[in-house]
Amino acid sequence: MILVGITGIIGSGKTTVSNMLSQEGIPVIDLDRLGKEITDYDEVIRDIEEVFGTEYIANKKVDIVKLRKIAFVDVKTRKKLEAIIHPRVRAELWKKIEHYRDMGARVVVVDAPLLYETGMYKSLDKVVVVSADMDKIRERLKLRGMDEEDTDRRLPHQIPLADKEKMADYVLYNNGLEEDLRKELKTLLLRIKEWEVRG
Repeated sequence: MILVGITGIIGSGKTTVSNMLSQEGIPVIDLDRLGKEITDYDEVIRDIEEVFGTEYIANKKVDIVKLRKIAFVDVKTRKKLEAIIHPRVRAELWKKIEHYRDMGARVVVVDAPLLYETGMYKSLDKVVVVSADMDKIRERLKLRGMDEEDTDRRLPHQIPLADKEKMADYVLYNNGLEEDLRKELKTLLLRIKEWEVRG
């Protein structure tokens, strides 16, 4: 079984590509979703309340929006949050990978925005970077309702796309329409098949 990471930056189209791969029958583990699920664990709620204070807990749940706002502004705060969330995400990730291995999966995709930033790419066989021009990315984020200030606050916390592209085993460019992306995806699927045969 081979593990293929999918990454990019916010607005590059990483999630769209992962969804398309899932539609092709390839198991996809979404680390963002896993992180959100983990914030519902009692022990995580307890840790966050202890480290950040009761104002970040609402109705016995973590106030993600409030927490995210401070995490993107202050590096120390982000590191504290990552120390609570990341080890648990990794543990759940490997449980899911073993589950798919037991089911006989030949390929598993790990969808993670911070694949390089966290060093997780070292545990995978191949990495695909979904890339797009910055003006296109900003346009997409604006359509999603994200204001420029929020975009400018988030982007510096991610390794620039150009650097991610240099480290990737494959770069999928997403500057066009969805039908263009589907054509690109066909080429990626062929590449994944090659990796699978070699791996």
